[in-house]
Amino acid sequence: MPIRWDSLLVRHTTNELRRKLEGTQLRAIRFDRRTRDVLLILQEKTLLWRLHPSKGHVLFADPITPTKSDYRFRRKIRVVEAPDDERIIRFGLASSRSGAVDLIIELLGNQWNALITEGDPGVTRHVLWRRKGKAINRAVGQPYTPFTSPGRIGLKGEVALAEWLKILGTVQSEERAATLVRTFAWTSSLNASTLLGTPGGLEAGHAHWLAMTTGEPEPVTLDLNSGSQPYPFSLAGFKQSSAKNLLAGFSVSAILTDGKHQEPAVTGTTPDVIARLDRALKQARKRARRLEEEVAKLQDPATLRTIGDLILANYADIPEGSSVVRLMDFNGSEVEVELKPTDPLHENAAHFYARAKKSERAREQLPQLIDLAREEQIKLEKLLALAHSGDADESETEKVLGPAVKKSAAGANEPVSPYKVYVSSGGLEIRVGRGAKHNDELTFHNSSPGDVWLHARHSAGAHVILRWKGPGRPPARDLREAATLAALHSKARTSVSVPVDWTLRKYVRKPRKSLAGTVIPDRVETLFVEPDTGVMDALAENARMATYSELGSSG
Repeated sequence: MPIRWDSLLVRHTTNELRRKLEGTQLRAIRFDRRTRDVLLILQEKTLLWRLHPSKGHVLFADPITPTKSDYRFRRKIRVVEAPDDERIIRFGLASSRSGAVDLIIELLGNQWNALITEGDPGVTRHVLWRRKGKAINRAVGQPYTPFTSPGRIGLKGEVALAEWLKILGTVQSEERAATLVRTFAWTSSLNASTLLGTPGGLEAGHAHWLAMTTGEPEPVTLDLNSGSQPYPFSLAGFKQSSAKNLLAGFSVSAILTDGKHQEPAVTGTTPDVIARLDRALKQARKRARRLEEEVAKLQDPATLRTIGDLILANYADIPEGSSVVRLMDFNGSEVEVELKPTDPLHENAAHFYARAKKSERAREQLPQLIDLAREEQIKLEKLLALAHSGDADESETEKVLGPAVKKSAAGANEPVSPYKVYVSSGGLEIRVGRGAKHNDELTFHNSSPGDVWLHARHSAGAHVILRWKGPGRPPARDLREAATLAALHSKARTSVSVPVDWTLRKYVRKPRKSLAGTVIPDRVETLFVEPDTGVMDALAENARMATYSELGSSG
């Protein structure tokens, strides 16, 4: 399962490692680029870092003997530290003639990596995963440039309640989670719902944040949609159990997932799901506003009933066909009353009595309807925030939204197809799954063995099928376009470059009793593509033109 690292988890994992490793003798470091493993080979044990994005564990294992291919560092581990509010861990070794030697573990998003640097400033001598981009360069011989610090406030918990309320209390509720994570140290999409959903409102959320920021950890193992993982504090909304420590929690998680390479289950975060959630949220807000406006417009039932009584009390004095009359109420004050001149006076009185009764019912019912509309709004806001982060639960989303429907040509509602259709530059059909359950339908019931199957590597996302009758490989351009769609319909859609695995559909199998959307592909090749939305638009237009052509030929 993919571990969700945030700065709080990094901080307390580092503290546990510091207590165990500072002052111990290191023999060697091993980089296994095939499995993305980093091993710190010690005298009496081995620290194993799994930096494969589908695993992400840190474990102590039995001691092993260094090999000739390992990097030999017979030095003590001088320091284990993590910069405040960052997802980077540094193992500082005793200095050599050439200066300080550091092992750096980077745990940011889907960019997990490890480097060995030497000197001051540090120059990269060894790297697990070579990366070269506009913002960052992870290559041998290059100066090590840390990621830009998020620059959030409250590193030491020095945020007063007044400042907390000023920042969070002045933004719309739907923007509050994003503002929290952007502004305050040690927060993340993982703990935001706990901090904002704490009973007692923002004041209680501030106290909870202070406890997380400055308090001692109480490790738990969280039961997330994607599997189990440790966390230093309990979080509301998750099944969880206490853990001896974080490292023990990682061991439990590793036992559940090691030995299998499974793609993460898709959790209903495709663009069409996000669009449906966004539309539903707008409708819920509109409904709540409309109901509140109705409450504000309600007339006093007693006043309406009194007007009816006045009409009947002055029956003989009101000329037939009057549209406006002035009457003395029972307190001696003059009241202007509008009448329907075409109706008899007793029907005008009855009309005011009916309005009074309607206003009474509305006053009883509307507050409850407003509460329900607001509850629905809050639920949709949370789901939308999770969807944008890729962590929405598909079953929960479908429960709230209901299954997607579309209009047939005859106008009747019918279930939506499990996939969206695009057409490549070469005229090949590309099918993109709409969610985890739909992915299974697409891969195993709406494709042929010779079709090409694609999926963004180590990232939750849609299954993609490139229809191909072979023989041989599909055209490179068409394959790259299908890979681009896989990247765009994944959690990695905001990355500069996305690795996309592909193989023939016949080499994709589904483990027994596995989660929806979980598969094991064999004979995989990988393409690196840029998630360019312009490509998706062009392929969607190709599909529309193909549809129009079919309709024209059928007419």
